[in-house]
Amino acid sequence: MKHKRPTLQDIAEHLGITKMTVSRYLRNPNAVAQETRNRIAAAIERFGYIPNRAPEILSNAKSKAIGVLLPSLTNHVFADVLKGIELIADEAGYQTMLAHYGYSVKKEEDRIESLLSYNVDGLILSENYHSLRTLKMIEVANIPVIEIMDSSQAGIQQVIGFDNVAAAQSIVETMISRRHKNIVYFTARMDKRTQLKMQGYEQAMKKYGLEPYSLITEEASSFTLGGKQLREILTKRPQTDGIFCTNDDLAIGALFECQRLGIAVPTQIAIAGFHGHDVGFSVTPQLGTVITPRLDIGKRAAQELIARLNGEPLKEEMIDLGFKIHLGESL
Repeated sequence: MKHKRPTLQDIAEHLGITKMTVSRYLRNPNAVAQETRNRIAAAIERFGYIPNRAPEILSNAKSKAIGVLLPSLTNHVFADVLKGIELIADEAGYQTMLAHYGYSVKKEEDRIESLLSYNVDGLILSENYHSLRTLKMIEVANIPVIEIMDSSQAGIQQVIGFDNVAAAQSIVETMISRRHKNIVYFTARMDKRTQLKMQGYEQAMKKYGLEPYSLITEEASSFTLGGKQLREILTKRPQTDGIFCTNDDLAIGALFECQRLGIAVPTQIAIAGFHGHDVGFSVTPQLGTVITPRLDIGKRAAQELIARLNGEPLKEEMIDLGFKIHLGESL
């Protein structure tokens, strides 16, 4: 049975004020006295209140829509994931409502509130770290939720992805086995998955008694950033003979910069990417990378979500779709 979502009336009764006051606060917080404002805000937080923009008469109807939260719209990784989701959702007669949150926990919270206010039937989230208010709203909405892109730890209900730590460790160990010892890690944004890959990189280095070193940046990933990081590492650590990048964009940027500077890849410096984008297969030398099952993650997430919407019980809480190491010519 579906939980009843808290209403304006519930909040008003809890605070002993009129529903009109709460409604006025939601339209314009400044129209309400400061003390009342604080009390209403606290109650909204506590109840996990979700505004309902759909007409009251439809509030219990199915929207036949799935909310999909993506951290980036320019990143090819998520274009493939979305394609997978839509292939399955379209077939099942579900529309995808897309929201973009730019790797921000607060923005994710706002976007989820907005999607839930349209009564989406389920959510596919790209992150496994959320604000307390987001978790409360999801609990109150009582709909199927799937977290994608990493399967190394349990989630709210179900996670579908691959093990970022194991994938990073595996490709770095491959580089070490090919006699590269001074391997550095190039990051971007420092989001959760970049940190998980760092963990895998450090585990590989320590396992072989080597010293890990990461170039940390909050900058967004790009070919230009990869080139800039390559120049920076040559100054800071001229002995570098291997670079593992959090994604293919940085790796290709570093590869182009090596070519521009006359540095032989992989003889002088080996370069590894992550994700296996098409562009990496087109460059010379071809990029060594981790091939991740992005399309399959999207398809499987939509299949599992729709199965739950059709009343099927949740069978697997963690689904690991694996990864492949592609040697290319740059390792």
